[in-house]
Amino acid sequence: MPARTLYRTAIQPDWIDYNQHLNDAYYIVAMSRACDAFMVAVGIDEAYRSSTQCTLYSLEAHAHWLREVKFGEMLEIGAHVIAVDSKRVHVGFEVRVAGKDGLAATGEFMLLHYRQGEQAGAATFPATIRSAIEQFNGPDAGEWAGPVSRALTLTKRA
Repeated sequence: MPARTLYRTAIQPDWIDYNQHLNDAYYIVAMSRACDAFMVAVGIDEAYRSSTQCTLYSLEAHAHWLREVKFGEMLEIGAHVIAVDSKRVHVGFEVRVAGKDGLAATGEFMLLHYRQGEQAGAATFPATIRSAIEQFNGPDAGEWAGPVSRALTLTKRA
């Protein structure tokens, strides 16, 4: 089952490179914007960030380019929670071209729940946010199907 679509965007002219296809950096830009939409979907919205001074920071990202994307096409990006622990979430993104079968790219982001300000540092997810993350995929989501060049994993820490 495809990942839950969170973000759609048209390819902008300045995103096109000298090969006349989407520059690799803009796949990451689009997935980063989908990450923002993921944050809102699990309750880490502007009100939450303002009241708690907590947000998500990207620790690591991997991208896998699978097919060309051209100017004039529309990207649809879905997200799939791969794993979560008390402070981190591993999210997979599926990049599709509207109206075409198959994936154009996938990406994996390791995100850290982080408190900003004077008491800056990693912060445990509140129960409501953790629950929303754990339930994000829904009961029929299945396993993450994206390709991986090397595994991003949640390493147990003491």
